[in-house]
Amino acid sequence: MPNGMNQNIKTMRTFEISHKPLDFSDLVKLLNEDHQLVLSRDAENAIQACRNYLDEKMASVDAPIYGINTGFGSLCKVFIGADDLSKLQENLVKSHACGIGDPVRKEIVKLMLLLKIHALSIGNSGVYPHTVKMLIELYNRNIIPLVFELGSLGASGDLAPLANMVLPILGLGEVFYKGVRMPSAQALESEGLKPISLGAKEGLALLNGTQFMSAHGVYAMLKAQKLSKLSDYAAALSLEAYDGRIDPFYESLHTIRPHKGQIETAKQMRDLLAGSKLISQAKAHVQDPYSFRCVPQVHGASKEVIYHVADILKTEINSVTDNPTIFPDEDMIVSGGNFHGQPLAINFDYLGIGLAELGSISERRVYRLISGQRDLPEFLVANPGLNSGFMIPQYAAAAIVSQNKQLCTPASVDSISSSNEQEDHVSMGANAATKLIRIVENLERILAIELFAATQALEFKGLEKTSDNLKVFVAEFRKTIPFIKEDVEMYRHIDAAVGFIQNVSIE
Repeated sequence: MPNGMNQNIKTMRTFEISHKPLDFSDLVKLLNEDHQLVLSRDAENAIQACRNYLDEKMASVDAPIYGINTGFGSLCKVFIGADDLSKLQENLVKSHACGIGDPVRKEIVKLMLLLKIHALSIGNSGVYPHTVKMLIELYNRNIIPLVFELGSLGASGDLAPLANMVLPILGLGEVFYKGVRMPSAQALESEGLKPISLGAKEGLALLNGTQFMSAHGVYAMLKAQKLSKLSDYAAALSLEAYDGRIDPFYESLHTIRPHKGQIETAKQMRDLLAGSKLISQAKAHVQDPYSFRCVPQVHGASKEVIYHVADILKTEINSVTDNPTIFPDEDMIVSGGNFHGQPLAINFDYLGIGLAELGSISERRVYRLISGQRDLPEFLVANPGLNSGFMIPQYAAAAIVSQNKQLCTPASVDSISSSNEQEDHVSMGANAATKLIRIVENLERILAIELFAATQALEFKGLEKTSDNLKVFVAEFRKTIPFIKEDVEMYRHIDAAVGFIQNVSIE
């Protein structure tokens, strides 16, 4: 174990890395609270047993084993002598650290570290326990590697970003430490840590894997689950303000087309509107536009996308995705393709479509609210003409919806051969992952505009007439976003509404 490890760590809550599968509830806890990661005894034993098997195999077999005593990719035919195996792994990390573009946000990099640590702890990767513990030290001490958004094909895993992520354990690359970007060696020295050297196969185990894609997916999924619920709140507020009908949410209508998401959305809408005098009052119109009437069908379809992709992600974050894979009990070292990101890529594209549709229907409801229909003032403001009111927030929502449509062009149908065509089909899952983040954050902005407009419109219909559930929600919203009496700088309130969405607790 490198000198200095386990020193200067503050006493706080711990989270054990074990063979227990990670769940989204674990990831929420780790994102929102400070925990020290601790490697369980069983996990450490599994890591060591796998490494012992690999060392014994290398000592007894002269045959080439991919990535262990050979070059990488199309260089797999080049045999590497025993004296150069450590240098081979260090060279791999340095040469593959080709990430470019904007830095990945720190929360996602911490997720990358966590997911890589967990994957290595399963015990099929052939690393030494002290290598995993060094990654844990980075996590625990908030030494966040500098990782970039661009560079991964999502095929041999996320080679470039994972290489940038593990450079610091070698004393190379850069990190964010105590709010400052600096050379990793400087941060390690500040914490009394020393760089480590890599043994045979370790660099490949660290770089092969889907943790860049998976971490982005987890970050987007946690937001998506919340935004799906908030979409129902926004729709209920808009329906109240637009003098909508309750009929499209009757339970019997959905039991004859029993899609799970549709049924759940209709029930959520009924629950949110329960006790409202506005929804129960007599209506002059017999139907509402689709953006109101079809909320269960549209929101429900997006919910089912979220459910499906969440299952895929949960499987992925609890999988071994490096290569080659080591099976000590079966006396096998297998070169396969678990690093290929297609299961993530195709589902990230799918999730992006589902989230974009929540934004698309939300913008249409905003348009109805500002259009001067059903006894609402044009642009939701007194003295329209002198005041433009909510005219341009709808423009902004429409522009964002349009961008999301462009971002929904699938990444997963593209492939460009690499490594002298050894890697002749790639997933482009990293591009699917990074654009998914843009889609989900755009959805936050669109829903912020709908909440801003819907609460404004509801005031004209009588906030006291809505349901108790919605009164409580609007009261929370009004703590930071006011009713607009005359024209003001609207971007400030839209930003505040985005902040509200990010911070509000929704059961």
